[in-house]
Formats: sequence, C-alpha cells, structure tokens
Amino acid sequence: MFLPLFLGALLVAIVLIIVFRIIEPAYLWMFNKPLYLFWYPILQRLEPVEQTILRREFQFYETLSEKKQGYFEHRVNSFIRHYNFSGKDIEVTQEMKLIIAGTYVMLTFGMRNYLLESFENIIIYPSSYYSVINKDYHKGEYNPRLKAIVFSWEDFISGHQTKDNINLGLHEFTHVLHFNSRKSSDPNAIIFFDEFTEIEKYFDDEKLKTQLQQKEYFREYAYTNKFEFLAVILENFFETPEVFKKEYPELFDRVKTMINYQNMI
Repeated sequence: MFLPLFLGALLVAIVLIIVFRIIEPAYLWMFNKPLYLFWYPILQRLEPVEQTILRREFQFYETLSEKKQGYFEHRVNSFIRHYNFSGKDIEVTQEMKLIIAGTYVMLTFGMRNYLLESFENIIIYPSSYYSVINKDYHKGEYNPRLKAIVFSWEDFISGHQTKDNINLGLHEFTHVLHFNSRKSSDPNAIIFFDEFTEIEKYFDDEKLKTQLQQKEYFREYAYTNKFEFLAVILENFFETPEVFKKEYPELFDRVKTMINYQNMI
C-alpha cells in the first residue's frame, strides 16, 4: 500500500517540476504571461450582503462573468483572512475591509500569486495622520521595512468613490507590487518588472516627459519620481481607461501587459 502512494506522490512531484520549471518558463517567454491564473478546488464565496457591497462598489466585479465573480470573491475573502487590519481611532468594519480588499483584488486580478509577503498589516486612520518618521502629515504610505500599508480612510474612500484619477488605494498598492517585483521570481513579478523598465523610459526621456506634462492628463505628482509616476498611471488606468487608451495607446498597452489585463480592459 505504501509503494503505490509513494509512486503516486513521486509522479505528481515530477509533473509539477516539469510544469513550473520547463513548460511555464517557455510559455512566459513566448506569450509574456503566466501559464494559468485561477485554480481553486473549493471557492470561498462571500455572504449575499457582502456580494451586494461588491456589486455596489465595484463596477469591475459587476461586469465579470459569474465564474470570475466567484474567483474575485474567493480572493477578497482570502485577502481579508490573510492580512491584519487595525484602526487608529477608527473602527474597521467589514464593509471597509471589503472595499480595501476589492481594490487590491481588482488591481491584481491578472496575477496568479496575489497574497504577497511584502506586507502584512493594513493600518487605517480616520483622516490624514502625522508620521513621526517623516515629520509630516500623510494620506497614505507603504512601509516595506514594517511590512505595513497605512491609509487615511477619508482619503481612501474619497478616491474610491470619484473618478478623478486620484485613488489612494490603487496608488499605495501599486507601490507594493513594484517593491515585490524587484525581489520575486514569480512569473507575474517578472513581467511587472520588465514592463516597468519600459514604462520608466517615459519618465527618463525628457522630451517624452515634457510632452506628458504639457497634456496634463497625469497629475503633476506623477513627475516626483519614477515610482510615483508608475503609481499615478495605474490610478488613471483604472479610473479613466477609455481616455488613457485614446491619448497614450502604447503606454496603455504596456500597463495592460504589466498587470496581465489583456482580456479585461
């Protein structure tokens, strides 16, 4: 009885090595995307009241197929269970968790490995807060050393509810993805980093950067440095995709490839 189990386990191990060490790298090289995205033997669906919140708050979720809505819910549920939420002078409600998780899942829906170890804690203040590290008031920040993301809820929800190309959640979570891409060998991290090196040319090339600034589509904060540039263009990508695609089709396609959104927007 032991021998068949051992041989079965050995066969599975061999297949997995072939898939992830040979087949997927070749597939990644040819198509610039991972071999697959979703595989969940048991989906963790949300309660009906939680589904209602997602439908109300995320048009992206509402437009997904029923099958992909299940994947979206599974990821939201997993995100809430995986990370630590804490409030500073504010009660963190389930609805707040759903909106924060939904923002992150929307951003990473084209990625297979989305529960990153680059952060562990999500700290929420009621409004802008004073940072003892930077000696200034902040609306949000990502601290890799402490593995923490900090949000002003007032600013997070304001950015979430308006389509003005300012979205605090997308902005700070993009910083997380960028940091992770510099350290991880995951297929999506590799793609993200490679595409960022192409996107940063728009920032490094003074002529291109001047042209972008003159059009004023991306807010001025984008030109602080290349990391903020990336975070801002991801905000625009999700908030006003039609305008982005029309104004900068090549840059838009780079972003789509970077987060594996070819068939989503």
